[in-house]
Amino acid sequence: MPDNAIGLVLLLAGLAFLLVVITSTVHIVREYERLVVFFLGRLQGARGPGLVLLIPFIQTAVKVDLRERFLEVPQQTCITKDNAPISIDFLVYSKVFQPDVTVTAVVDFTGASQALAATTLRAVIGDIPLDDVLAKREEINNVLRSKLDEVTHRWGVKITSVEIREIVPPRDIQDAMNRQMSAERNRRANITESEGTRQSTINVAEGDKQSAILRAEGERQAQVLRAEGFSNALKTIFEAAKGVDQKTMALQYLEALKALAAGSSTKWIVPMELAELTRPIAGAMRAAREASDG
Repeated sequence: MPDNAIGLVLLLAGLAFLLVVITSTVHIVREYERLVVFFLGRLQGARGPGLVLLIPFIQTAVKVDLRERFLEVPQQTCITKDNAPISIDFLVYSKVFQPDVTVTAVVDFTGASQALAATTLRAVIGDIPLDDVLAKREEINNVLRSKLDEVTHRWGVKITSVEIREIVPPRDIQDAMNRQMSAERNRRANITESEGTRQSTINVAEGDKQSAILRAEGERQAQVLRAEGFSNALKTIFEAAKGVDQKTMALQYLEALKALAAGSSTKWIVPMELAELTRPIAGAMRAAREASDG
């Protein structure tokens, strides 16, 4: 091999070795990352963020992401407390808060978390009846989060949230739920219709009552007016009767007799009081003649 070729190979090998030394020595750690450093296999702790320098081949590091992540747990078939099989899938949100513990405590955090979430879900659902599983989703989320966090806390991981995404009950239960919802809608419709009918009946009765009250009030006012008119008429007659004397009454009798005489009847009945009533008229006529003679 020519000397030039050997020199080029050595140069390339030296550059590669230098590059390896530089990359294993100089590390740029981002704000959301940490380096878990080991010195000859012994844990030294987490370092970063910023520039971190390590001794090549003596110190090694594992990079850990501190950002919140989510784990999608596929559909799991669980048995409820009342022996109803349902399928549930959910999401688990977690965040590393002790990177050195996470690196040293668990080999595969993702796989371990998924297996733990599945077994915890079955245990939680097994203590709850089907109706509560369908109605109390938020409570189940909180229970799952608490139970998962008890285990992952020793891995240096905090479970921040658990969200059930879908609950699928068996087909026969779905059909029963649909029938129940249909019956509930019909019940509400019937209640609404009966309430409208009742309100309409009340309105009609109220209208009839008000109409009867108005008619009674009108009749009462009419009776009052008729009574007042009759009273006024009686007062007028009474006032007129006060001014009637015996002479006026005698003249009225004479007028009545004149009307009788003009009739076709040939028999009259004359009251005996007529002589007494005509005496004042006769006296008045005598007084008038004496006054004219004198």
